[in-house]
Amino acid sequence: MDFKNIYLVRHGKIGRDADGKTYIGQVDIPLNGDGREQAENLGRRLKEINISNIICSDLIRSVETAEIIAAHHNLSPVIIPSLKEISMGDWEGITFAEIMKRSPDEYKKRGADILNYRTPGGESFADLRERVIPAFLKIADSASGDIVISGHAGVNRIILCHILGLPYEKMFNIPQDYGCINRIFAGISNFRVVLLNDTGKL
Repeated sequence: MDFKNIYLVRHGKIGRDADGKTYIGQVDIPLNGDGREQAENLGRRLKEINISNIICSDLIRSVETAEIIAAHHNLSPVIIPSLKEISMGDWEGITFAEIMKRSPDEYKKRGADILNYRTPGGESFADLRERVIPAFLKIADSASGDIVISGHAGVNRIILCHILGLPYEKMFNIPQDYGCINRIFAGISNFRVVLLNDTGKL
């Protein structure tokens, strides 16, 4: 693996759930006005970086963010579906409050085992880890030059836990604001996080 920087970003705000009170995993919601401005800010911040590849999931919020960044580099995003956000299954699009009311035991089970609990019809974070980490390692190994990954909060936290050596159960201790940048330095045989959840200037 060549030396490179991996700019792992989170997409901008989406059309609803700005306060994070609804389960939105793979519900395909586009960026809202604030989210597009956050993506534009990412594009401006990364404009002077010599980016060779821009990668995103197949969810529209990830694609739109990647396209806005890519416009500054005359590149087209590469879509990798395995980088999409965790599937919340039957809980998709439902508020936390409604799930607490409708399925209180299941809600408590998830809280007690955030890594391994699998929502009905959906995934656990352990499932997410099993599809995201191999994809990330393949990207890091095969792509030449600095790259951008337009990611999701859950996906980014899984990747960052893996690199930082943190227990995955602690993933929510890692902040991931809309439109943030995490810079990962990829060496010959290791990774190092050198910027975390940054929304200012590089």
